[in-house]
Order: sequence, then C-alpha cells, then structure tokens
Amino acid sequence: VLCHRLVYLHVFIMHCQSNAQKLLRERLCHQKLPDRPVGLDSQYKHLLELLRRTAVHGESNSILIVDPRGSGKTMVRSIKRCTPLLMTRDKIALKEITRQLHLENVVGDKVFGSFAENLAFLLEALKKGDKSSSRPVLFVLDEFDLFAHHKNQTLLYNLLDVSQSAQTPVAVVGLTCRLDVLELLEKRVKSRFSHRQIHLFSSLSFSQYVDVVRAQLSLPPDFPDPKFSDEWNHSKLCEEKSVEEILKRHFNASKDFCALHSLLFLAVSRVSVSRSTLREADLLEASRLISADSKANVLHGENLETDFYYRHDFSISSL
Repeated sequence: VLCHRLVYLHVFIMHCQSNAQKLLRERLCHQKLPDRPVGLDSQYKHLLELLRRTAVHGESNSILIVDPRGSGKTMVRSIKRCTPLLMTRDKIALKEITRQLHLENVVGDKVFGSFAENLAFLLEALKKGDKSSSRPVLFVLDEFDLFAHHKNQTLLYNLLDVSQSAQTPVAVVGLTCRLDVLELLEKRVKSRFSHRQIHLFSSLSFSQYVDVVRAQLSLPPDFPDPKFSDEWNHSKLCEEKSVEEILKRHFNASKDFCALHSLLFLAVSRVSVSRSTLREADLLEASRLISADSKANVLHGENLETDFYYRHDFSISSL
C-alpha cells in the first residue's frame, strides 16, 4: 500500500510540475499586453490625452513615440498598424490601410490601380468626412524611420498633410527607436509634423522590477492543485542574495522585459521531479546561458543553449 501511495504521489507531483511549467512557458512566450505600462505613467497619460482629444473632440494630431526596443511601445502595440519591414513599398502600405479601413469592399478590386489613384481615393474618403460625426482614424506607423527611406516620402507627406487638413479626425502615431528621426524627414514632411514627441525612458525602480519577476513566476488562483500553487507562490527565491544580484545585473544592463522573459523561461525549464520548485541554481544557470558569448561558443564547437534543452528533455521545436 505504501509503495502504491508513493507511486501515486510521484505521478501527482509530476502532473503538477508539468502543468506549472506549461502555464509559465506559455505566459513567458506569449505575453499579454499589460493594462498600463510599468514606470511610464506620465508618458501613458500624455498619449492617452492626445488620442482622447482626437476621439472625443475631433482634433487631428501627429506624434512620435521614441524609445529603446522593448521598453514600452506596448501602449500602442495592440493596435493594427503599418510596418515597413513587411510593406517595402508605399503602394503595399496603402493597400493595407484601405483594407484595415474596410474601404476595399466599397470599390472592389478595381481601386488598386496606380499608387496615385489609390492615394487620391483614400484622401478623398478622409476629406469627405465631418469632424462632428465621422469616426476618428488612428494611423500607427511602426518603425517610422524606415518609412522615411521610401521614395519621396510620399505616404508620410500625405498622412501628415491629411492630419492637418482632413475633415475626418485623424491621429498619426509614429513608433521609432531613432533619436535623430526628424533629421531623416524632408523639409515638406517635417513642416507638416506637429513635432510632438514622447520619449519612453522608464522610471521603473528595482523593487518594481522584482515585483514583475514575482508576478511572472506565480501560479494563478485557479491552478488545479491549490496546495502545490501555494507552496510555489510562497517561495523566497527573489529574496536570496545571489538571485538578487542576478536580477540587479540584468536590471542595470537593460529594463527590457523581453530579455527578462528569456531569463525566466530558461530557469523554469530546469524544474523537474527532483527539483520541484525554482532554485538559485536554476537562475544562475539561466543567467550564464543568457550572458554567454554565442560567437565564441560556435568557434569552440559548443552550443550551450541547445545542450541545455536536450539535457532537460525539452524540445526546441516547441518554442
């Protein structure tokens, strides 16, 4: 009987660990957008107020959001947008704009002739609106600086121009990592831009950063086994001195949450039956893999990350 109970307990623990790993891996790989950005309250309020004026009062605006990669553009990442990495020509971007505005159903396939015809159609549609009754239109241009490399900056010029003169309320929001982006704009384009800019330099403190780590590693209240989740969530891992040093090093190097998720993902993948909870060693090993020089490892014939996954029976293809 005792033997059967031990086997049952072993299988039960494995099941709980498997569920916990699956849940945390999905959370770290497929991040949901936060309700509010962390450490960017003033910038968030600024952008929200500008968009509110467009949506409620019918004011047309243009603004640039400048930030290092991964530091806070989640404020607008959920909105459908145009990305020049995918739309290598203005004509393709224009087709995407008309598709997202559901204008392609009005004219069928015939509208997509020359770029000039498409642009004239879009501008005419926006100018026919009325500020008091028309639905506001928000244009989000990801990698804004790459649009500046398009021929004659035609699309940028017309979108910024229409934000000043169209009857339909229009807001043009550009996202970029380049501080010198305005220097890339032609004179006629620059003259039509409002020169409003929001710089996303996070004021996130280290204690807030640690709180984010705890939240990312915690199991939800509806986890199948409350006792297992309670023991997991009451872990003192973040209070260990070595773990604090690791987190502080990553925090000082970059407040990028994408890098943090990679670190935590590797640590979570080390959990096994013999190690039912996260330990200091898991984060130490994960930090070592993250900070390793991949080019040097290749020259030495090593692939530490691949070896890590194979040693822990974790399939890289599942990523």
